[in-house]
This record gives sequence, C-alpha cells and structure tokens, in this order.
Amino acid sequence: MIEPIRLAFEVDCPVEHAFETWTGRIGQWWPLDHTVSAAPGLTVVLEGRTGGRIFEREIGGREHDWGEVTIWEPPTRLAYTWHLRRDRSDATQVEIHFVPQGQAATRVEIEHRDWERLGAEAESWRDRNFGGWSTLLPHYRAAVLSRA
Repeated sequence: MIEPIRLAFEVDCPVEHAFETWTGRIGQWWPLDHTVSAAPGLTVVLEGRTGGRIFEREIGGREHDWGEVTIWEPPTRLAYTWHLRRDRSDATQVEIHFVPQGQAATRVEIEHRDWERLGAEAESWRDRNFGGWSTLLPHYRAAVLSRA
C-alpha cells in the first residue's frame, strides 16, 4: 500500500465559512497553474451535491472533468474522486473534514489516497500531488481570510 497524503491545518473562521470557501467559492481561489488548460478566464466548478462534477470550463465553453463528489455532508465532510490531467479510470480519492475548533476556527484535515490505482506511476504521481497540495493550499487559506 502506498501511504496516503495527509495534511491538516487550521483556519481562522467558522466551519461553515471554511466549507463554503472550499466548495462554493473554489472558482475564486483555484490557481490557473493547477488546471488542465490554464486558459485565462476559465471557471472552476464544484457542484455541491453527491454525484456533482468538479471541472473547469474555458471561456469558449470547453470543459475538462477533474472528479466527482462522492460524499457531501456540509459543513463538515466532503469527498471526491480526483483525476485531474488523467483518465477517469485512474481516479484517486480525496476526503476532507472540516472540524470546528470553537466558534471562530476550523481544522481542515485532508486525506488523498488510492495511489495504487496508478500502477507503476503511483509513487511519482503521489509525490507530484504532494507538491501540488503544498502550492494550492496557500490560495485557499488566503480566500478564507478574504471573506469575499
């Protein structure tokens, strides 16, 4: 078994805001260099429901699927398949828990797993994704603080 990526950090906001920023405002904070097309003006969408799609839409309407929501339990739990820049059959799993820390803070716990599905590429793809999470999460944290 290949060890999942596990990340945890705290944000200074109520759990509802942390969840809504991740899901409903994803298009405002997701960076272009973490997309398929990196096309200026694209929209990132996470459809807020079990079975909802996660995808990017270019200005001209072309769409690139990234995953599908498998667990939708606002505001404390979200899970989805993840196959950004890969075939859907290669999807890994991401699960995120938003844990209240009193009324004004939230602990975000992320587990990204099922790397074995990628066969010989599993270790290198996991390492690449670990780097991706490291550069992605500062954008999320900044969006949480912006409260826009």
